[in-house]
Amino acid sequence: METPTGLSTRRERALVPVLVFLSAVVAVISSLGAPMIPTIATVDHVSLAEAQWSLTITMLVGAVATPVLGRLGGGPDRRRVTLAAAALVVLGSVLAALPLGFWWLIAGRALQGVGVGLTPLAIATAREALPAAASRSAVALLSITTVAGVGLGYPITGMISQSFGLHAGFWFGAVISGLALLLAALVLPEAEDRERRPLDVPGTALLSLALIGLLLALSEGESWGWGSGRLWTVAAVSLLLLAGWVRHELRTAHPLIDLRSLRNPVVLTADVAGLVAGVGMYLLISLVIRYVQTPTSTGYGLGASVVVAGLVLLPFSGASLLSSKLVPVLTRRTSSALVLPIGCAVSLGSVLFFLLARDHLWGHLVVMGIAGLGVGCTFAVMPGLIVAAVPANEVGSAVSFNQLLRTIGYSTGSALCGAVLQTHTAPGRLLPTDSGYRDAALISCAVWVAVGLITIVLPRFSAAAAARKGARVDEELMVEESIADGVAGESEVPVVRAGTDR
Repeated sequence: METPTGLSTRRERALVPVLVFLSAVVAVISSLGAPMIPTIATVDHVSLAEAQWSLTITMLVGAVATPVLGRLGGGPDRRRVTLAAAALVVLGSVLAALPLGFWWLIAGRALQGVGVGLTPLAIATAREALPAAASRSAVALLSITTVAGVGLGYPITGMISQSFGLHAGFWFGAVISGLALLLAALVLPEAEDRERRPLDVPGTALLSLALIGLLLALSEGESWGWGSGRLWTVAAVSLLLLAGWVRHELRTAHPLIDLRSLRNPVVLTADVAGLVAGVGMYLLISLVIRYVQTPTSTGYGLGASVVVAGLVLLPFSGASLLSSKLVPVLTRRTSSALVLPIGCAVSLGSVLFFLLARDHLWGHLVVMGIAGLGVGCTFAVMPGLIVAAVPANEVGSAVSFNQLLRTIGYSTGSALCGAVLQTHTAPGRLLPTDSGYRDAALISCAVWVAVGLITIVLPRFSAAAAARKGARVDEELMVEESIADGVAGESEVPVVRAGTDR
């Protein structure tokens, strides 16, 4: 039996679980490197700074791949693009799992980073292949899955690597990514009725170089030194490239990302909120992971293992998934626009709880649970707002851009945590004082207050600006009409010239 969307009933029922599984696998794999950085340094005989590249390279490639896959998957080739990207993730997982040496592991992690761009394609697929009511809930769930997967990846990979060794964690990634590829090949629909658009190669190059530079500066700021000339040179050149990319995108006929969509107040609000909320989310996660593992000999911290630190994030994943059930209720009782500030308020509450109850393990579990609800509500509603505000053929590109901004926010939040704690680390010491965590948490509070204000003020400001523009346009039309009427009236009046007698 075929549905109006062209999918069989069985395939339609399987589509959402498969898309969710694919997005969860990608999120788990992208976070594989974080808990294993010390182990990688020991096994491969490299420094911690070099081992950090097992996480940084995935983030860099993911930032570049996300908009490219979004554009390539916006046409009739979405199924092939999705499967090809998933296959690269499998290949990367195998390369990282094999004991070939450090640089082969880095190459594998780079290929795994391509998978970061799969979630926007999954969202675009759900939006087109499912009926309207089913697609809305699927889009929200897929957006939350990327958040929940981060919380799942840390404890899973931590336990596997601690029990079975470094490469076992990457073999786990290879198995689940291979299963995701197989399931996707069985259920993903074709999208042949979509127009094929050329890839903006100059725009891709400019954006790639700009993002690599910016994320490199954010990721390496702690090791290079936040005041170093190298860091500020890389940052300045990257910003110039980014400005050049914006100028190019506004002028080209087939942009990589249609920046004109930011004129829509809904899209602009979702994108700005996604960027800043990403900062707040990773700032808190980084604080909790580091605080829980800090030895008690410092006078604070819990002295927990990597596995325990990962398990602390499980309430975050569980609560973020629960928020997918809460968002429809909140939307019906309020509106989609109000869900964003509500989520920001809940997230602010989680940081305040961290300030008050961080001396006990149960306190961190509660903090992560509250944070999961807040972040889940915030991120669940964003793709739905974007999907409803842009044309169908721009969904993949628009959602990819939102995902890209989130990735930049994640990197910024992680780097900001490191920078603040570094300023509270005395010379010759390895660990910061407890006041560093307090100050970082206060900055996180300010971030969530800023996001909340953005989600309230920006739509109203944009709407007011649009209303004023509309009023000016109406006024100009009235003037033009009155002039036209006047000209028409004059043409009907006989012209009498002086000195003539008619």
